[in-house]
Parts: sequence; structure tokens; C-alpha cells
Amino acid sequence: MSLNTSKLRNIGIAAHIDAGKTTVSERILFFTGVNRKVGETHDGQATMDFMKQEQERGITIASAAITAHWNGYQINLIDTPGHVDFTVEVERSLRVIDGMVAVFCAVGGVEPQSETVWNQADKYRVPRIAFVNKMDRTGADFQEVVNQMHKYLGANAVPLHLPIGAESDFEGMVDLVQMNSVRFIEKERIVGPIPEHMMEQAQEARRNLIEKVADLDDEIAELYLDDQEIPTDKLMAAIRKATIKLMMVPVLCGAAYKNKGIQLLLDAVVDYLPSPNDLGAVIAHDPANEEKTYQRNPSENEPFAALAFKLINDPYVGQQTFIRIFSGKLVNGMSVYNTNKLKSERVGRIFRIKAKEREEINEAGAGEIVALVGMKYTKTGDTLCDDSQPILLESINIPPAVIEMKVNLDDKKNRSKLSEALAKLCNEDPSFHAHFDEETEETIIAGMGELHLEIIVDRLKEEFKVPVTVGAPSVSFRETITAPFECNYRYVKQTGGKGQFAHTVIRFEPNPGGGFEFVDITKGGVIPKEYIPSVQKGLAAAMNKGPFAGYPVVDVKCVLVDGSSHPVDSSDMAFQLCAQMCFKQAFMKASPVLLEPVMKVEINTPDDYIGNVTGDVNKRRGRIEAMRRFRKGSQKLDAFVPLMEMFGYATALRNLTSGRANYSMEFHQYMPTPKDKQEEIVKERNQKD
Repeated sequence: MSLNTSKLRNIGIAAHIDAGKTTVSERILFFTGVNRKVGETHDGQATMDFMKQEQERGITIASAAITAHWNGYQINLIDTPGHVDFTVEVERSLRVIDGMVAVFCAVGGVEPQSETVWNQADKYRVPRIAFVNKMDRTGADFQEVVNQMHKYLGANAVPLHLPIGAESDFEGMVDLVQMNSVRFIEKERIVGPIPEHMMEQAQEARRNLIEKVADLDDEIAELYLDDQEIPTDKLMAAIRKATIKLMMVPVLCGAAYKNKGIQLLLDAVVDYLPSPNDLGAVIAHDPANEEKTYQRNPSENEPFAALAFKLINDPYVGQQTFIRIFSGKLVNGMSVYNTNKLKSERVGRIFRIKAKEREEINEAGAGEIVALVGMKYTKTGDTLCDDSQPILLESINIPPAVIEMKVNLDDKKNRSKLSEALAKLCNEDPSFHAHFDEETEETIIAGMGELHLEIIVDRLKEEFKVPVTVGAPSVSFRETITAPFECNYRYVKQTGGKGQFAHTVIRFEPNPGGGFEFVDITKGGVIPKEYIPSVQKGLAAAMNKGPFAGYPVVDVKCVLVDGSSHPVDSSDMAFQLCAQMCFKQAFMKASPVLLEPVMKVEINTPDDYIGNVTGDVNKRRGRIEAMRRFRKGSQKLDAFVPLMEMFGYATALRNLTSGRANYSMEFHQYMPTPKDKQEEIVKERNQKD
């Protein structure tokens, strides 16, 4: 039975860590009838946090997908992590959802990761509604959170609710659209009239709401200017239109842990967030010509197009590939074309997912999020489509790994087991990398932060049963050049029989932010056409380990200027080796520098300790960007600090502020390391080698 796409909502729940996302998700599952009892994060029983590591730490690590139903609508819900080490999970979820519920803590307000998620949602143009959670907590301030959304997120945040009471006196809310009050007893909502003492405040707030909507909708503006009563259905339609067009963000409130406000949040998801139909066609590129584009509408009559956004290794059914279908219809046993890998794949089984539970289905249509079993080649970010009409959908941006760790085995017999496990983990998580260093015979793993690698090591031991010991985490530096240099290199090897000959002249230029770029300006002839890819391959291989300190090389443009070949002795391998030697020789003469990851750090501190905190940030080579009043008696401090100076910062900050300050950080960009520090790092690296 095909699904009515207008009755479908693909939504994500995202926020700063500890704002209560998973608690909100669990209440949604309870009120939609997916769960018969409520799972709690703090006791490790949350449905969406089904990984052992999530249950132990009480945090979300992997985005979990689940299907629920509310008032005749199907809601595909994705609960995303709040910790910055798992930002790629948020990134890939935002790529496939149609709308988002941004959860804010009524006490903490707009926190660092809230801003990161908001900016990611802006990038993918995801319509959103805001839910101010924890209204029952001491220090809860609904209006202050709305003000912070305006100030720090640049959002046109428009309250649809007015809280009745706050902190321990929080009872419910005034619904400014329906103009009634909603209170909660146990898990029941009680709708009634607006309390008399709040009537004036409610009328003022509704007038403000209508004015905001009138600015965005001509029909509402006309009725408002004529002093006419505005029908509820027209007001809701105008709010929906403005939300979908990203012109406003409706703001609701509640206390998820106390079961207050979740039914109204579900109503708002259905009423104001878009269906796939509302967002219309997705734009795709022609694989052979990027300038040529196609449209794919959310209809089963269109050619099939889907994006793989997540892989999970399931011990019972094998690898599950999560996809979002943008157009067409997927049927069990159907053959689909992977445009990125240029291969066809047969769909083994299709599952609708309920976190760790599965429901097998025979077909899925446009707009749905499902998991496939039996895909051999498909990875995160790959496009699956109709092989008669190949297209390429916009992929997913993967941030660079900034921290690495050495992993050793007590028993060398487990080496193949370790490489198998790491291959599976790299498959699942594109922000995680692993490689074996032949020289030191050590396995190096790299990721987004200390917690990220801690979870990986935990999974290796618990899930894959590989006993490993780990070294201390270290910074993942990069190398690049700052001046151009042209190198003329001739590779000649004579060993009695057939020799080896290759000759290249390559100009190396800095390419800030452009990655590795290879340009051939020889116009053919000097080097046979079949050896040009060999030169590119050799250069790419040389960049894996830079000559300066052994770190990967980035942002270099390599221009093949000239060269020559030998009719007998030239070969693919000779040109690869020649390009590598040419690169190594030129690199050290092109003013090489080390690049270090610099983090954006946000610190919340009481006023009493601001001097201690700023002094410490300066000592860590940090640059303070801004200081702003957070709430009475405390300030927020934004700074950029090199990652290598941030190890052990949590303990240091606790000691500096008697445990009263907290911080969060995320990767900002790679920047040149100061010369004195650079020499220290290179010397240390050489000693280790």
C-alpha cells in the first residue's frame, strides 16, 4: 500500500548536549504508541540510545531512526547526538530530513552546540520549530531563551506558547493560536480557559504573534489592518507557510521529563513542519557533466533516486544501509545503480526501523527513510538511482579527523580480527579513519575528539571482542607549502635487464583551502598519455606522509610542466616513483609549514573567575574573540585555541573556577603552527621515529 506523501513527516531532533533531546524522543515514542512504557536516559533504558556505550554514558552517540504515527500522519524521527565529537551524525541526518525540532534547555538557553546545529540546518535549509524544554527546572526562563534565539542565532523566533508558571510551579501553557490553556495531569492534557490573571498578558502575546505573521503574509495583514477576527485555520496556514519558507521559527515550551507539552509538540510537527511534497523537487547533477542538472519530484511515478546516509553493522542481519528515497519506488529484489561506485546493486531486504527493532516491508516510496540489507558497495553519501537515468545527488560534508591514537595488540594473532573490525567501523562512520604504519608496525586511529576515539576503542573491546591497548591521544597535524617551487627530476634505474626511466618537471604551488589539485599543461606528447594518471597517482601517494614531519600533506597544487619518457624502460611504476621523488625533493624547498587543528571554544564562567579563565586561555596560545553577558552573574567567552593546548582542559577549568564553569569546543580550521612550536613538534616526531 503506497503512502500518501503529504501525510509524511521526516524530522530530526537536535540540540546541545543535555538539553533533553533523547527524553523528548522517548516521550514522542510513548505518546505515539510505539512504546508502552517510557525509557529514561539516566537509567540506560532509552529506546533511541540502544548502543551499550550510549546507555553507560547517558548520551546519544549515533543518530537513531524510528517510525511513529500521530493523528493519521507517519513521522520518521531521527534523534541526533548533541556532543560535538559526533557532529557528522548531525550533518548526515540534516541532509535527509525535511524538518527539525530544535530543543533548548530553559535554563542553559542557546548553548555552543545549539549554534553549531543551527548553522548546519541553515546550510541545508531545513525548516524548524523550537521546543524550550526543562521549564520545571530552577532558573527556567522562556522569554530569555527566545531573546537569545534572536540575538545569537539570528532567528525570527515567534512564541506560540506562554508558560503558566515556571520552575517548580510550571503547570502548562497558554496556546496563543487556539487561545486556551493546556495543563497536564499524569499523562493526560487538560484543555481549559486562559487563567484570568494571565488574560491581559495572553492577549498582548497573541497580538505580537499576529503582527509577526502579518509581516510575512498578505492575507493575515489585510485582516489585521481591517481589525477583523483572524480564523484559527488561516493563522495556522500562514504560520506553516512562513515556517517552511524559513521566514519564522515557532517556539513552544514544556517539560518532557514530566510529560508536559509533548502532545502539543507532535501537533506542531504535523501542523507546521513540511511534508516531502511541500519541499518539492530535489536537484541532482548529471554524473558526466556537473553543470547539467535534473529535478526529482517526491512522486512514485518519477525515476528512482535515493541517498545513502548511514551504515550500521547489525549482528543479526549484517550491514544495514539507511537511505532516504527522494523519488520513485523501491521494491524488494530490485536492481539499483550506485552512481558514485559505477556499480549496480540488488536490494536484498527492506526494513522500516524502530531503533534496534526492524519491520520487514516489500516496498517503499518517495519521501520514506528505510534500511536496506545486502548492499555490497554502497557507502555514506552515495547516490542510488535508476540505471537507465543515472544522476548524482549532493553528498554529505565530512569534517577532517583532528585527533589520533595508537592502538596495539597484545596478541599479534588478532591482527586480522582488528583490521576487519576497523574496516567495519570506518564504513559506519566516515569521520573515523584507521591505517597501519608499516615503519612502526602500529595501527593509528583518528577521529573528531577524545570521546569519539574512546567510544571506538570501547566498541573494539566490547562489540568486536578485540583486546587492544591504546596510547595517549595526540593531535593530527597536516603539512603544506607556503612558496612555489619547480622541480626537474629524472628517475633512472639500470639493473642489467630492462631498466626503469621516467622524467617529470612539476611546479608545486600553495593551494589554500583547495586540497590536492593536479593540472597537466604539457598538452600531450612529452609524456605518453597513459602515464599521466601514473604521475597523479604517485603525487597522491607521496602526500599521505609528508617529508617534513610525516603528517599528511594538504592544499598543494601540482602542475605538470614537462617531462620525457623512454620507449622501452618507461612504465607506470617508474612514473609513479619519479613523481614521488620529485615531490619529496621539492617539498622541503617550498617553505613547508605544519598546520595544527584550531578549535572554537566556548566557556561559560561566573564573573568572579573571568580573569583566571582569560589568563589561562592566553597561556594556551588562545585568541579571545568575544565576551558576552550570559545571564546575571556569568559570562560567555568565545575563543580559538589550538587543540594541542586543550588536552586536560576540563580538569584545569574545574580547578580554576572551583568547578563552577563549563566549556565546549568544536573544530574550526587548520592553521599554521608558530615556528618555535613547529620545531619542537618535528624534533619530537623524529625522536619517536
